[in-house]
Amino acid sequence: MAALAVWILFMCTVFTESEAQDCGVAPLNTRIVGGVNASAGSWPWQVSIHYNGAHICGGTLISDQWVLTAAHCIITSTLDLWTLYFGIVTQSGPNPNQVTRTVSQTIVNSNYNNPKFNNDIALMKLSSSITINNYIRPICLAGNSSQFYSSTPCWATGWGRLRSDQPLVAYNILQEVQIPVVGPKECSCDYTQDVNITDQMICAGQPNKGTCQGDSGGPLQCKQGSVWVQAGISSFGPQPCALAGYPSGFARVSAFQSWITNQVFGTNVGFVTFNSSGINQDDSYVCSSTTANQNQTSTTTQKQTSASETTTTSSATVPELSFTLISAICALFTQN
Repeated sequence: MAALAVWILFMCTVFTESEAQDCGVAPLNTRIVGGVNASAGSWPWQVSIHYNGAHICGGTLISDQWVLTAAHCIITSTLDLWTLYFGIVTQSGPNPNQVTRTVSQTIVNSNYNNPKFNNDIALMKLSSSITINNYIRPICLAGNSSQFYSSTPCWATGWGRLRSDQPLVAYNILQEVQIPVVGPKECSCDYTQDVNITDQMICAGQPNKGTCQGDSGGPLQCKQGSVWVQAGISSFGPQPCALAGYPSGFARVSAFQSWITNQVFGTNVGFVTFNSSGINQDDSYVCSSTTANQNQTSTTTQKQTSASETTTTSSATVPELSFTLISAICALFTQN
């Protein structure tokens, strides 16, 4: 009987998820084309994750108790060093709709970085549930049957750098940029030797438009009807940012529906099947010799992934880390 009760509870959770707390609805978001500065309430699920007093990564509210972010953002298991900010637009304030929470639990996908950058997903549980309003709302997550065709228009948001030549500090005002999905075949051709693009990844971007250091953990979100659906979690990208031929890389949310559901068992999380229309151009994409040659001669850069990976490589990719995160990793390394 106990096993049956658990199974019934699980099935009830699954079948009610798509309506959880009216996920993906942003009453104050009316934009149609690209912008720069976001306005209050435009992205009510956007979270600023602070480590030791400073912005380190982005995240998304997926229920009144849980935040979704990138695995590489969780650099410590010491819970009292984390503070989560909801309902904010600027890092400096004032933010009249601001609410903060501490963290009671962090969960990192056990298969993160196997292979490199793969399974870059983590969860943070709030110390207490948060009240949902027009400025603080959960986003819907892409369900495991979702399809994001090449060129599907989506949005990336975060407090990361606007350009690679800017200081490695969080940008004050929440930024938004509209970018198209880049199919896995094309993305694999773009990165060639740098990253193995897996089924757990999704790419998006175009020259001079994409994510940058400090955007880690933030969402790639696409609109279906009146509902916003999170397709990806900001994970890695080229250096310099938004480099032609190198789209931004995200963890593919739809690949982790079972994992997320298992971790937040008993919590209503909204999963929605996103369906692209038309023909998927990536199905017939073929790598060109120009693309391959370009990517084999990418400028050598120093990866900024973790303290254990500080050697120079031929990869032009780095995770979308903030200066705070890089500094924290270095501090942890020097203590050991």
